[in-house]
Amino acid sequence: MLVIVIMGAVILPALDLTAHKQAAQINSWKVWKVNSLKPDITEQELENSGEWIQADALNPYPPGSTDPNKTNSLWIRLSLPADPSNTAVILRQLYGERVKIIYDNKVLYSGNHLSGRDTNNLLLPVKPEDGAGLQTLYIGVASNGDRLGLNENVLIGGFDSLLVIFVKKDLSDFILGSSFVFIAVIMLLCALFLTEGNFKSWLSLAIVILCIGVIIITYSPFLYNFYSRYEAFYYNLFDAALFIFVPVFIFYVEQIFDKEKYVILIRVCRIFQTIFSVICFGLLLLDHLTASSIGDLYDQVTGTLLGYVMIAQLLILVIYAVINALKGNREGLIFTIGFAIFAVTGITELILYYASGEDYRLVLWKWGTLCFVISLIIILGRRFARNHEQVVEYSRKLEMFNNELQRSEKMEIISVLAASVAHEVRNPLQVTRGFIQLLLEKEQQTQERVYLDLALEELDRASGIITDFLTFAKPEGSKIKKLNVSEEFRHIEGILKPMVHLVGGKIEVSIPESIHVMGSSSKFKQACVNMIKNSIESFRSVEGEIKVWAYELQDQVFIHIRDNGEGMTEEELGRLGEPYFSNKTKGTGLGLMVTFRIIEAMQGSIHFTSEKGKGTEAVLRFPSGKN
Repeated sequence: MLVIVIMGAVILPALDLTAHKQAAQINSWKVWKVNSLKPDITEQELENSGEWIQADALNPYPPGSTDPNKTNSLWIRLSLPADPSNTAVILRQLYGERVKIIYDNKVLYSGNHLSGRDTNNLLLPVKPEDGAGLQTLYIGVASNGDRLGLNENVLIGGFDSLLVIFVKKDLSDFILGSSFVFIAVIMLLCALFLTEGNFKSWLSLAIVILCIGVIIITYSPFLYNFYSRYEAFYYNLFDAALFIFVPVFIFYVEQIFDKEKYVILIRVCRIFQTIFSVICFGLLLLDHLTASSIGDLYDQVTGTLLGYVMIAQLLILVIYAVINALKGNREGLIFTIGFAIFAVTGITELILYYASGEDYRLVLWKWGTLCFVISLIIILGRRFARNHEQVVEYSRKLEMFNNELQRSEKMEIISVLAASVAHEVRNPLQVTRGFIQLLLEKEQQTQERVYLDLALEELDRASGIITDFLTFAKPEGSKIKKLNVSEEFRHIEGILKPMVHLVGGKIEVSIPESIHVMGSSSKFKQACVNMIKNSIESFRSVEGEIKVWAYELQDQVFIHIRDNGEGMTEEELGRLGEPYFSNKTKGTGLGLMVTFRIIEAMQGSIHFTSEKGKGTEAVLRFPSGKN
């Protein structure tokens, strides 16, 4: 697209400017209004007519042409300068549905636009055979429309230099339009591989770009100059592309802002324009397939009325886009910038077109269209990028949910196992412990007492494991009440301070009195004690430190427990809460598993961050118990 802009906006005009320096201009001529163009009129008859009136590009019509009996036929007489290097002339904006040009007593050009087109751009050789100096060019034009005559200065010079001007004057339009068509075709092919979610936006944008390309190509004089035999087809193709472009473009805008307020207004515009376009297509077919003459009605509906409708709808869309841009919608801002350039150039040129009596030639709109198409492509690209980001995010969440599901299934299996086995194992352990205590009372030998004490210690450890299993299986068994977090942690701090001091560490607790959660006091203490004990056991040779603080935010209570212990790797963090996973020599992992279950029973969550060698931070999150 950048190459196209450079070629169209810089290179080709520069070539035209170079060629213009080698050409002269004829800025005045004479006109003679007649009732009709005689097919057999001679150059001598035209020369002897005494009714020639001075005219120029600003005043192309003879006096009285604005009267009710306005002429529909003119003869234009051009006096060519006596310069042997002048071998060709360029006639631009020569208006007339029927054209006849006489030069050197010969009919140099004769044309009849059956499609109703009245714009002519011609490159004509003007070197006489006898080598005479001053020559005269007679141009006869006739039209059933409102425009007639020569509305631009005539260029005269060498044929080669004028050929460059003539060809490249409109070549940029053809290149630009062809590029749009090429891009649209590629997009239509790519649409076959898109999902349903992106298909509508992509397809509508492809059709919009295709229609813009066709409009630019068929509006350019390039095709009419070099392939004029198909001008009726070009004329109808231009209209058809315009009829399709407007409703599809509004539909694309509707897709962009489908979740915004007032989108119903755009939908109403789209429905209205669709109906209007169908009517225009019907008139087009009726004009070609029937013998009835509805040309004037067709021109009024598809020309004047369609132009006013487009101005109104463009204004509505501009206002809507500006509102969304002011709301901070980035896509709305991009759309507004591109559309503003397009709309301002389009509306300005439409106003100039109708204000000048349809004499103004639209030029700037195609560059505004280019800017706008680029903005539409950027918006669609942002949507695709956002969709990709959403897919990645959904994949990540799906993986996380899958891990959580697997963990929940494991916990459920362990819960059922714990509930069914723990009671059966605890009873024989208690009986065994009783008999060992009896033996211990009777045993006097020191070595046997050591063995019995060790057996009691291991039985107590086994009983503790079974208690953890029972707690894991039924963490919600205790009474639920409102807990003051600060008060609960005062008790926890009192329990764990001796243990912290014993290993040469310290603990700091900073919790406001106003923070409350709902849960069981004993289970809450058990979960927090397990967490802080893990922090104490992670202390290294350096002085250990544990910081505990809490706060309330948006009806959620956050409790942070941070230590400067040895920390964990990413792999170890991912396995926290698994049964029988522990970094401690005699650890079973059941304590942290029980902690997770208690927190879940209190409708809370826990999140760990850790770095090997620097410590670990756990964040507990609970619903606020204020209300």
